[in-house]
This record gives sequence, structure tokens and C-alpha cells, in this order.
Amino acid sequence: MAKSLFDQVGPGGLVFLRVGLAAVVLLIWARPRWRGHSYPNYRLMIGFGLSLAVMNGLFYSAIARIPIGVAVALEFSGPLTVSLLYSRRWLDGLWVALAATGIVLLSPLHTADLDAWGVVFALAAGATWGLYMVLSARMGRVFQGIDGLALSMAVGALLLLPVGLIAEGGALFTPLSVLLGLGVALLSSALPYSLEMSALRQLPVHVFGVLLSLEPAIASVISFWGLGEALTLPMIGAIALITIAAAGSALSHPA
Repeated sequence: MAKSLFDQVGPGGLVFLRVGLAAVVLLIWARPRWRGHSYPNYRLMIGFGLSLAVMNGLFYSAIARIPIGVAVALEFSGPLTVSLLYSRRWLDGLWVALAATGIVLLSPLHTADLDAWGVVFALAAGATWGLYMVLSARMGRVFQGIDGLALSMAVGALLLLPVGLIAEGGALFTPLSVLLGLGVALLSSALPYSLEMSALRQLPVHVFGVLLSLEPAIASVISFWGLGEALTLPMIGAIALITIAAAGSALSHPA
């Protein structure tokens, strides 16, 4: 839905609408308290909000240039890197090697059809996703429920406001833009983040991780069905390698 709207609202404007309107929804829902937190917790909140803003901005810049399924697969490089950094087992090295092979196959050196900047943006989004995961774990220890997510989303929205205004100006706040942005915010941030939290309360972490590893494949199918984004056989093979690596990494960490 977001990519189909880029002709009306560019990536810079749409990412602000996504994060900003998702923040409004989460703040109304959670009604977190702003005051009474320690200085380190405020600093953590700002860092988490910054990671949210940068991650989403880079990802939208990527899918504006390359197929969504490819961008999602490349973005998985971040969580896999975090997995390697937190492990000393040789098996994790195998999963990272598989993912690295897939990433190399998706690089412009091997796939001329892919925009080089799109690949760079997707990999950078993966790096910030890895940082997001680390900060998310810390947020969960110091904030209750989705309070930390709601507050950090609001911080991310404030950080993205200048980007949205520079990209779109006053057109960002037309009724149509706000309505479309609300749809994207609900479908891509407020609803999935809440569903993920509900799933994690009822599923073992490694099962959740395996299901999450299906994202590149699901994204490829949906973008083909909704946007007509066809993939070449090497792209499909590379996405499969990254998906297997993500699933294997999740299975290797059942705790």
C-alpha cells in the first residue's frame, strides 16, 4: 500500500505519516506517562525513537528503488548480524554465511537489474533493525507494556517531521494524504507491532523467529500480486538462502 502511494506522497513524507500517525494511535491506546522516568531511560527512549525513524526512512527509500521482497531479505542482515555477535557457536556462523551468500547474489555486481542505492538503503535499514532489536530488549526491561514503544514512536515522529515537511511541504497534511497515511500506519506499525507482542506472549521465541523468517517470501508474493514486481530466479534463490538462514538462526536459539 505504501509503495503504491509514492506517486502521491514520496517516501520522505510517507514515512513521517506512518510513524507519526502510528504514534498518535499508540499514545491514545496506551496512554503512557511522560514524566517520572530516569535520565538513562529518557536517553534510551530517544535512542529507540531515533532507530525507529532511521530504520523506517531507509526501508522506504529502499523499496522506492528495488522490489519489496528483495528489500526485506536484505534487511534481515541486521538481525542475523546481531545473532552472530551474541553467539560463539559455529552453527551461527553457518547461518550468517548462507545469508551473506544471498546478500552477495542480490548485490548489483551479480544482479544488474537492482538499483545500487536501493541495495545500500536496504542493508543500512538492516543495520538499524539490528540496533532496534538491541534497544527493544532494553526498552522491554524498563517500560511496561507498550508504553516505551508509544513514547519512542512519538520521538521518532518528531525527528521525522522536518524530513516530511522538506519532502512534501503543506501537501503532507491534506485530508487524502492523512487518510492514506493512517492506513499505512495501522497496517505497517500499530497493528503488526501489537500482534507481535501478543504472539510473543503465547509462542516460544524460536517459533516466533521461524515464522518471522517467512517475511521475505511473503513480501515477495504480496508485492508480485499487488504491484506486479516479478523476481528473477537468482533473486528468488538469494531470498531463499536468507530465509533459510533466518529460520536456522531462530531454531538455534530456542531460549
